[in-house]
Amino acid sequence: MDTLTTLEHVNGSLRSAMLRFRSDQKNCSTITAHDFAGLLSEILSAAECLRLQPIDSGTSEVVRQAALDYRGNLEKLRDFLPELHSNLLAEKSRLEAAQAHVSAASAWARSSTKTL
Repeated sequence: MDTLTTLEHVNGSLRSAMLRFRSDQKNCSTITAHDFAGLLSEILSAAECLRLQPIDSGTSEVVRQAALDYRGNLEKLRDFLPELHSNLLAEKSRLEAAQAHVSAASAWARSSTKTL
């Protein structure tokens, strides 16, 4: 894959991931470790591409713009990650509370059947 194609692909992936991560902030349980692994893989791919083909004065304007878009997407992701982290922690807490409730209800149901 050439630099432009790689950057365009990664930019699309970054925008898509940030949209997916924001789309359901009340319930983050749809986000998986695989999502983050894929995102990291995309970022590393672009980084390697830019390492092998640095942006310089001989670089076409289209590739320069794709590189600027990539940088902008990385900055947006950097700014968004603390919010996502907070949302994931809140979701973890919600799921733990729900699990505790189910466990308590299950224990109550088991003890109720023993007394009958």
